[in-house]
Amino acid sequence: MEKLTPAQIQKFQSSFAGLEAEIGKVIIGYKEVIRDTLVCFFAGGNLLIESTPGLGKTLLVKTLSRVIDLKFSRIQFTPDLMPADILGTNIVTEGADGKRYFDFQKGPIFTQLLLADEINRATPKTQSALLEAMQERRVTVAGKTFDLDKPYFVVATQNPQDTEGTYSMPEAQLDRFFFKLVLGKPQITDLRSISQRASVAEDVELKPVVNAATAEELKNMVLAIDTPKSVRHYAVKLILLTQPSSEMGMDVARKFLRYGASPRGVQALILGAKVNALLVGRTAAQPSDVDAVANQVLGHRLMLNFEGEAEGVSTRTIISEALSSKTMKDVA
Repeated sequence: MEKLTPAQIQKFQSSFAGLEAEIGKVIIGYKEVIRDTLVCFFAGGNLLIESTPGLGKTLLVKTLSRVIDLKFSRIQFTPDLMPADILGTNIVTEGADGKRYFDFQKGPIFTQLLLADEINRATPKTQSALLEAMQERRVTVAGKTFDLDKPYFVVATQNPQDTEGTYSMPEAQLDRFFFKLVLGKPQITDLRSISQRASVAEDVELKPVVNAATAEELKNMVLAIDTPKSVRHYAVKLILLTQPSSEMGMDVARKFLRYGASPRGVQALILGAKVNALLVGRTAAQPSDVDAVANQVLGHRLMLNFEGEAEGVSTRTIISEALSSKTMKDVA
């Protein structure tokens, strides 16, 4: 793939900055969350956002659909939701000739930006209805396969696991999320702005910054960013350090982790690094670009064992220790 021209790099940077600014008109604070959401989108991944209720997860995704001008669907996950409610179903229809036939009615998964709201309030069986769409960008129903429109982006929100009425998300489902972001409580200055916004009757006026075709073009620019062999080795060693079964696995990983990051974690590190490099105007990624996305990529892919959970170990601490280890410094 040919290297990007300065004009192409400038187009990506200005489009990204424009999207950040438009979303920032509605979402108060959370600048890093907005940036990471866009990085995830342009890297071609899926996003998982976790927070307690009322912090703006749903509003962020709805705003994103408006500024990128994508077809948008929202599914409210509940314990009684079934896979057919997501994918669609065949119904018996009578034609003009009086004969009956099956007609497939598409479900809300057939869109471009899908919000899976409170995904962990549904059973794992229902959650799994998203797997094929998230990984392969297609849906198979009753033996027939349907390709989904591009770009396609799944954003799921979830409440913390200790919240009443939630189900644990299977590891296979978690691994398909490119990033996981955790929203903290707003700062006092942000709360003051939110309280002031609540007394204003008018909605904030937003304008689309890019359309679907332009968004797909910008995503292809990310793929044109070079990843030198040294950067790929850096990402692979970071993954191996987190794996308790690896010869390179750190002591802390062996002590507190059941599983380390999967090969999808390597892919996500590389693609996230590409976006980060493009944002600062470089045509090749560096180890620092991998560092910039390590927590977002790996935090939900490291599975704590019983001892890790009992001692309240944070996966971010393990990632930080891996990044600062001598092994990683030697590679960088």
